[in-house]
Amino acid sequence: MSARTPANWLTPLFDAEGMRAVDSWAIEECGIASLDLMEVAGRAVADAVAELAPQGPIRILCGKGNNGGDGFVAARHLSDAGFDVQALLLGARDELSDDAAANAERLGGLDEIGPEEVAGRLAGSGVVVDAMFGTGFEGEPRDPIAAAIAAINDCDAPVVACDIASGVDASSGEVAGKAVVADVTVTFHAGKTGHFIRPGKEHAGEVRVVEIGIPDGAPVGPAAGVIEACVLADAPVRGPASTKFSSGNLVVIGGARGMTGAVCMAALAGGRAGAGYVTAVVPASLEAIFEVKLTEAMTVGCPDQDGALCAEAADAALKACERADAVVLGSGLGKAEGSMELARDLAKRVEVPLVIDADGLNAHADRAADLSSRGAATVLTPHDGELGRLLGRESDEIRNHRLACATEAARLSGAIVVLKGDDTIVTDGERVAINALAAPALATAGTGDVMAGVIGALLARGMEPFSAACAGALAGARAGRNAADRIGLAESVVATDVIASVPAGLRPE
Repeated sequence: MSARTPANWLTPLFDAEGMRAVDSWAIEECGIASLDLMEVAGRAVADAVAELAPQGPIRILCGKGNNGGDGFVAARHLSDAGFDVQALLLGARDELSDDAAANAERLGGLDEIGPEEVAGRLAGSGVVVDAMFGTGFEGEPRDPIAAAIAAINDCDAPVVACDIASGVDASSGEVAGKAVVADVTVTFHAGKTGHFIRPGKEHAGEVRVVEIGIPDGAPVGPAAGVIEACVLADAPVRGPASTKFSSGNLVVIGGARGMTGAVCMAALAGGRAGAGYVTAVVPASLEAIFEVKLTEAMTVGCPDQDGALCAEAADAALKACERADAVVLGSGLGKAEGSMELARDLAKRVEVPLVIDADGLNAHADRAADLSSRGAATVLTPHDGELGRLLGRESDEIRNHRLACATEAARLSGAIVVLKGDDTIVTDGERVAINALAAPALATAGTGDVMAGVIGALLARGMEPFSAACAGALAGARAGRNAADRIGLAESVVATDVIASVPAGLRPE
């Protein structure tokens, strides 16, 4: 985070630059010996390997930097504990960093190997340890490391990564070429951003954070944070004197023939998320359908053309928003040109916090900068394809550069971007928060509408916008997991099941 002051509900994550600065501060300003830090780190890796109870020799692949030095320490501790250990150095011993060389000397037995030898040396391993690249790596690995990565991924043994899987950018989670797929990653002092953002997340396995003796008080703060459930406690609560209007007035605008469910799900989720008064602004020709579907919400029919809201609906929609505390725009809106024009018009004219989802986002394809002039908070909730359209990029580029693209979109639009996924990223262009709670049950149509409704309700209740976006992302994942537990099978969960679980998702632990 540029402000470098994490919220108390974010578990800190560091990028490569920040971690280097913290290490340097601990060594140069606090007088902690770098070899002492390496000793604790290497012992922690050894402990993780020992817990796997390997049924064969342990092979530790070491690079020439300090990550390799951690591997040498681990090899020494495992050998002292009676394990069959082989430390394999990819490169020449005279190229080792000073601390790595010192620990290579303490270890004694060390084999220098070339890329053509790696696969053969890993055959029959009980555990393989990746100690080749550390958090300072970026770019694409070259031989001999590239060959070693391929050999590690081809072997059948469990893999323990030292600090971060080799080939993963610790700051972004990006993978430019090949990267180790670890079962366990032992990382030091704090998690790294790249552990929790795809594709790096897919390479981390179980992430274990180990304290190695760096004191509190470093002048450099984290780059991001993992969202924790205590953010949910920040949502305003109803008191004895609360009314339906003081509890948050939410308006949801959208709906088109064939897509009436989206508005209903956003509205129902908004009610379950605590909005005291919910209004659905929908095509007049379909209003009877919404009246049947929405028992608790009000409906306002607006001008439409062939079952889709049109540009002429703007004034009626804005009148419905006069008492709104927050608005959700785009659920089931459709891609008719009149609907797209309406969405762009309303985004400019709505004067309260606004969540833009689905076709509300598509209306702003290549126009994200148009949103920067809004006076109230804006939250965008795209998936990869929608963010790609906002930025004029292919969805593959978004998938490969998720953090960079989400940050770019936030800065361009002046909005908070919630880039959905099992590594949902929330950023305002400066602060970065990540939902690390996987919820496979959310991989079904309509759950994005549910999240938009939840975030809209939290905004309507008066929650600070960045906190509301983070709380909504986490609550959605928790609701998805609760629904899967309740239904008994993640694949059988539908979006209305998730709506029923929204109260459980929002309940602070």
